[in-house]
Amino acid sequence: MGLVIAGAVAAAVVVMITLFKLMWRVAEPNEALIISGSRHRTEGVGDGLGFRIVTGRGTLVTPGLQGVRRLSLDLNEAELNVECVTTQGIPVRVKGVVIFKVGDDDVSIANAARRFLDQQKLISQRVHNVFAGHLRSIVGGLTVEDMIRDRERLTGETRAASGLEMEKLGLIIDTLQIQEIIDPTGYIKNLAIPHAAAVQRDARIAQAAADRVATEAEQEAAARKAEATRNSEIQQASYQAEMDTATARARQAGPLADAASRQEVVVQETRVAELEARRKEQQLQIDVRKPADARAYDTRTTAEAARDARISAAQAQAQETELAAAAEAGRVRIAAEADADATRVRGLAQAEATTATGRAEAASVEARGLADAASARAVALARAEGIKARAAALAENQEAVVAQELAEQWPQIVRAAAESFGNVEHMVLLNGADGMGELFAKALAMGGTGLGLARQLLSTVGPDGAPGAAAPAAGAPSAGAPAAAATVSVPVPVDAVPAGFLPRDGADRREDEESEQD
Repeated sequence: MGLVIAGAVAAAVVVMITLFKLMWRVAEPNEALIISGSRHRTEGVGDGLGFRIVTGRGTLVTPGLQGVRRLSLDLNEAELNVECVTTQGIPVRVKGVVIFKVGDDDVSIANAARRFLDQQKLISQRVHNVFAGHLRSIVGGLTVEDMIRDRERLTGETRAASGLEMEKLGLIIDTLQIQEIIDPTGYIKNLAIPHAAAVQRDARIAQAAADRVATEAEQEAAARKAEATRNSEIQQASYQAEMDTATARARQAGPLADAASRQEVVVQETRVAELEARRKEQQLQIDVRKPADARAYDTRTTAEAARDARISAAQAQAQETELAAAAEAGRVRIAAEADADATRVRGLAQAEATTATGRAEAASVEARGLADAASARAVALARAEGIKARAAALAENQEAVVAQELAEQWPQIVRAAAESFGNVEHMVLLNGADGMGELFAKALAMGGTGLGLARQLLSTVGPDGAPGAAAPAAGAPSAGAPAAAATVSVPVPVDAVPAGFLPRDGADRREDEESEQD
């Protein structure tokens, strides 16, 4: 009987557990339970909602009398790909994404349940349609530049315009992102061309500046490298000199070591001689004492004297050998040091002499070059100044220059003219003073002709000394005029005229006239 009761109790417990599992429903964190079949009062929704909302907890449901449906509270995503037209009439395509979910409050869940409980897969499409309409309306009031430069404005206006409708649907917007603005007409690309050109220009300028800085850095690095190379070579030369000095000292170490070895041999030989003398002394004492004690004193005295003599000789020889070895070592060391110092001094003297000779030759060549250049420049400047002064003088007063030249050469001209009358012994002048005057007039006419010719030659020389266009000088005879038309009065030195052509006074002229009448 007890077993039956226990079995009945156990069966009742199992039945109750089964019924409890059938009636108990638990809402997951990302979903809401919509329980219909009874009237419930929900805060903010109003009376007679007709269903109950359970989130985040469990509840009992009467099977057969109440129905249980689940509404997902997960995030949903709706991609936007909307073709719009801006206020400029430019067609663009706006791509974006909307991330949304059902609101966590009972009002939002109730609104979403009434609209999407059986169509939860179509929520994204509905949201796309809502945002597409508002996006077209907002883009129609903006320009392409506004959309590009202030994308946050486009996002904010679209979100604000769609917020009220999303609340009616029981949805909240977590994120709205405008990902891309596509321009099939190329308007945006054309807007970017000036900026791209400016960026390329700045990039080229920056690259050029960077190349210049890099080149300067490379040149500076090369200079530093050359300096480092020079310092390294100088240090290597110094190290080589030290190595040569060490080598010379090492070469000197051999003779010094030989001398020290010889000295040690002599010392050891001296010690051996001393030991040998002691041994002989002992042997002598043994041999002498036993045969005859009588001769002991004499033998001992003789042996001691011989021993002392040998010891003195050995010590003297050892000291002499030691002194000779020390003297030889000192001589070798001094000679080696003297050779090293002499070699170093000769090298330094030769280097200084070579440097001084090179500098003196360079200074001499430079001084000769500067002196030759200065001399050539001075000669050229003097010639140029002379030509310039002569040209200026010719340009200002050509006749004065010609007259000065003729005046300087006039004694030679008159002397050459007078030489033609030097062999005449007697000359008869007709008409007295008139004849003399006519003769001088002809001579002066010849001189005037020379003066005109000189003027003509000078006129054919340009200001720089080069031949120029021939122009007749002032006072020179023309092509059709006689040669004696020009006359110039030039003072003639008396000593340049032959004695027969000197003018005479009035008495001489009267005597001539009387002789002519007779």
